[in-house]
Amino acid sequence: MAGYSSRVRSDIARWQQAGLIDAATADSLTRDVEANERKSLSFGSILAMMAALLFGAAILIFVAANWDAIPRLARVAALFAIILGGYVGGALLKTRDHAAIGEALWIVAAAAFGGSIALIGQMYHLSGDETSALVTWGAGTALAAVALRSNPLTVAAVGIADAWLFLKGFDYYSRSDFPHLFVVMAIVLFAVSFWTRSQPARHLIILSLLFYLVLLVTSHNTLQVAIPLVAASALLFAASVFAPEPVDRIVQLGGRLPLHALLGFLTGLAMIQFELADESTYDSGFAIASVIALAGIVAAIVLAGRESRGLRWLAYAGFAFEIAIIYVVMLQSMLDTAGFFLAAAVLLGILALVIIRIEKRMKGPAAKGATA
Repeated sequence: MAGYSSRVRSDIARWQQAGLIDAATADSLTRDVEANERKSLSFGSILAMMAALLFGAAILIFVAANWDAIPRLARVAALFAIILGGYVGGALLKTRDHAAIGEALWIVAAAAFGGSIALIGQMYHLSGDETSALVTWGAGTALAAVALRSNPLTVAAVGIADAWLFLKGFDYYSRSDFPHLFVVMAIVLFAVSFWTRSQPARHLIILSLLFYLVLLVTSHNTLQVAIPLVAASALLFAASVFAPEPVDRIVQLGGRLPLHALLGFLTGLAMIQFELADESTYDSGFAIASVIALAGIVAAIVLAGRESRGLRWLAYAGFAFEIAIIYVVMLQSMLDTAGFFLAAAVLLGILALVIIRIEKRMKGPAAKGATA
């Protein structure tokens, strides 16, 4: 972001010198760049967050290692002091224009809260399992994010919810039913992310919902989950391409909804293909699903590939996956091992040529516009 801001400032100065914009416009543009630069997550902020996590872990490990030697009242007081000191100290530093350190202290406090749940639960022999502790930890972190309007705490709350989904979904602990509660968590946290202005949290929530749907097919009929996912993803992609501004004003994903929609589309079709690949009587269904996937990839590149390099690379990866699965399911009986490597080399060569031609076409109009 810093490099981008420097380039924009130089461009603004060049535009003003060339008479393309007046001084007032140049000043407005510069102030807008500076405002957005302050909101960005710098490398120093990332290091501060990492240091905060390590510091929080060190404190909790120290307390846990000396747990028996510390009086019970002192244990509880020390844990609550860390939590209170982290939140209050972080808030004071935020007001004094030390945002990165302040947010880092909030992360320490959130980590201490999670550790306190486990340590106090052990000390007083409270009932409940690890997943219940995660729910409590996530709820507390989300409330702190709302109260402090914190972007990193919102991301942390989503991460804790994801950990709960992973543990419940893979049955690490006794599971009585499927973790449908995650949908409620995702909706609440998505709403919280608007209040805390946490775009990364929204991206993570969408990816987490896709993971939830992948887990869901293990407990439900695959087609009942995958077909609605494909249809919904296609509709979202169409809406984000043909009405980008109003759609992005609603979801506020920085114009990256097409990327998520394409990922959902490919994930749903992959589920369908894996389901039909094992059924010899469904060869036509597998072929139809493969054709739809390839057609969707081409449509995504044509409609939105020029604006998003990430979407193009996702489409390329999806194309490579489709070629591989089509070969494995429909052609493997026709080729021996040597033939497989030959076919793979030819297919990868074709894929490379296609990517090179597409990239040239995407850069062509941009280059012409720059020289015009």
